[in-house]
Amino acid sequence: MKPIRAATATLGCLAIAVACSATAEAPRPIEQVVVTSHPLSAEGLALSTEVLEREELARKLESSVGETVGREPGVHAASFGQAASRPVIHGLSGPRVRLMEDRIDALDASVTSADHAVTIEPFVADRIEVLKGPSTLLYGSGAIGGVVDVHTGRIPHEQAAAPLSGRLEGRLGDNGDRRTAAARLDGGGGALAWHLDGFTREAEPYDIPGFAESRRLRALEAQTGDDHEPARGRLPGSDLESRGGAAGFSVIGERGFAGMAISRLTADYGLPGGHGDGHHGDRDPEIAPAEGAGGGHGEDDVPRVDLAQTRLDLEAALADPFPGIESVNLRVGVNDYRHREREADAVATRFDNDALEARIELTHRPVGDWRGAVGLQLTDRDFSALGEEAFIAPVETRSLGLFWVGERSFPAFDLEGGIRLERVEVDSSTGAHERFGAGAASLGLILPFGEAWSLGLLADYAVRAPIAEELYSFGPHLTTRSFEVGNPDLDPERVVSAAVNLRYAGARWFLDTTAYYNRFADFIYQAPAGTVRDGLPVFAYRQDDAHFAGLDAEVRATVAEWRGGLLELSARFDTVSGTVDVTGDDDLPRLPPTRYGFGLRAAWGPVRGNIEHVRVRAQRHVADHELPTDAYADLRAFLGADLSLGHGLEATLFLQGRNLTDDEQRQHTSYVKDLAPLPGRTVEAGLRLRF
Repeated sequence: MKPIRAATATLGCLAIAVACSATAEAPRPIEQVVVTSHPLSAEGLALSTEVLEREELARKLESSVGETVGREPGVHAASFGQAASRPVIHGLSGPRVRLMEDRIDALDASVTSADHAVTIEPFVADRIEVLKGPSTLLYGSGAIGGVVDVHTGRIPHEQAAAPLSGRLEGRLGDNGDRRTAAARLDGGGGALAWHLDGFTREAEPYDIPGFAESRRLRALEAQTGDDHEPARGRLPGSDLESRGGAAGFSVIGERGFAGMAISRLTADYGLPGGHGDGHHGDRDPEIAPAEGAGGGHGEDDVPRVDLAQTRLDLEAALADPFPGIESVNLRVGVNDYRHREREADAVATRFDNDALEARIELTHRPVGDWRGAVGLQLTDRDFSALGEEAFIAPVETRSLGLFWVGERSFPAFDLEGGIRLERVEVDSSTGAHERFGAGAASLGLILPFGEAWSLGLLADYAVRAPIAEELYSFGPHLTTRSFEVGNPDLDPERVVSAAVNLRYAGARWFLDTTAYYNRFADFIYQAPAGTVRDGLPVFAYRQDDAHFAGLDAEVRATVAEWRGGLLELSARFDTVSGTVDVTGDDDLPRLPPTRYGFGLRAAWGPVRGNIEHVRVRAQRHVADHELPTDAYADLRAFLGADLSLGHGLEATLFLQGRNLTDDEQRQHTSYVKDLAPLPGRTVEAGLRLRF
């Protein structure tokens, strides 16, 4: 409660300053306080980034953040049906990738297990920013893989452009009878700006082109004499129902703003593949844990998740608060998260996560020609799991980080760098206590040359503290089909990273390519112990050195342009390899396969369309207890038309198709990829209104 009171008091002081500036007698233009995922991003970053907004974001929207960004170069998704999916960036996932809403962590339980949904709704987003690569300076020692930040605008930063504006959207999909509706309203007058949004989504179990189980899993089952009839044509447990909304407001003055938002989200969804005590419960432990222990395949056997979250967000920003400081920004997020996993109408496991995150950033005026920002970040997480899948005792995690990031311009190049110091404490209800020192340092160079070329060089060193699940897990984790054993003797994980980013942004074509290498010392991962407990293979957390290397590339070129129209071609490619320094099988589990694709975009007057074909290669480099994954293709198309209805009302009608070749698609990054393929051919129609 002390951090909450301190943050609220600071917010109140800033609100008073904002209110005073709002009532000043001499009016002058409002000074905009720009807030993005990086306080110094206006001049460019050596770090590779992707930004989805406006038309591109609307076209790529999916039912989860992971699937929405999962086709960007270097970014994959790890799905658990339609509802639960987290992004995988440069081969790293879980606690090494931070998911944020308006620069504050999601504060949910999605990092705890793959079947826990991310509670950030992409349909209400203004913009989604993806920072690919180490973002540990600003967002904590865990963000070694990168950051996905969803900007919602739920706390207005500027005075309303009109007394009332908004957008409405409705979508209908044929596969699984998918229905989505979302609405957003923004408005205000004078110093007050407000925001409202809401969404609802429903879907039945979706159709698949063949069996739910992969051919390799079916072959293994035939060898062991398992003669059950696997699901075919439709994936049991892939249904979902979710809804939510938010209300927010801000008081906005000439030098800044202060505001708050409260949001609510509920969801009820199935867990495809099951994880109850079904017919696979006594399977040979030599079979991969994620593939070798599904539950029953009838609809009544499918476990379900019932989720509810209430979140309070506070933010304030002020320009020129005192000499030497250009601006100060305070963000606080407080979350109350609950979800229940039900099996046969009985609650099997209860998950609770009460979390708080607060951060304050002060952008200072140049010191020694370095412009920068200094900040303090506090996180407090109180997590508990009770019941059948309580593989970890209740635990509280606290962290406090101090950071500085800066940039300096020279005649021929720009430098950016920074440092972070962090303390992490983990307290288990069993009485165990761990304290870690963590941190990061970074140095980057941006070298512009030629007409529109730039070269980015980035070197990072980061130390990540183990999370509670890695330290104290002990019990059956049925989602991963394993008995997990933590290790309280784990040391912090260290990584040295290097990346080279080459960009060209000209009038007719665009290129962005990144090569990277990560060298881990004491990389934390799960390894098979070679024993069985409670009918499940035992996987224990251990540490070894590891290496990741990869390449992302994207190119777009306008090949024809005429009055009111254009034709653009695009291509993309990404690949990553990852190994651990051990004798024998040195491949890491669930590593994304190589992927390449081509696209065609055309626009003529109010009509526009896209065709994209992506080929995902087979993944043969697999870890122990893991099955290879076959290659597949993904053909997508979009056709939209913009209409002006008068009186400031604009409409967009669109039709889009996914997996139009009806390929069997299995994400190698998913724990249930051999039990739950992605949806088959899907056609979706929608209407979007803006006013």
